[in-house]
Amino acid sequence: MPGLRLQFLLIAGALAVSATSALAADAPPRHACLGKAEQRAAVAAHQAVPLAQAIRAVHAHGRRGEVLRARLCRHGDRLDYVLTLLSRNGKVTRVAVDAANGELAGNR
Repeated sequence: MPGLRLQFLLIAGALAVSATSALAADAPPRHACLGKAEQRAAVAAHQAVPLAQAIRAVHAHGRRGEVLRARLCRHGDRLDYVLTLLSRNGKVTRVAVDAANGELAGNR
């Protein structure tokens, strides 16, 4: 009897985990970065400012450095550019720019 109870609990736990992961797979991700085609479409639809404008906003706030990586990511219902910068002293920083208006959103 104790063996059957343990076996039942293991099966029930496995079913619960698989049901939870199946529900999570159906939900769209709240934080996901866009592909190149999606980025172009967002800029063309005026949902996001051009990348060059976002970089100028970062430099205007005194954040100098080489842009190592630039991503356009969805954070909930908002789009942000996430820029990775390499400063002259070798420090790597990440800065977020609100893609809707081109204003600095802060560090992420």
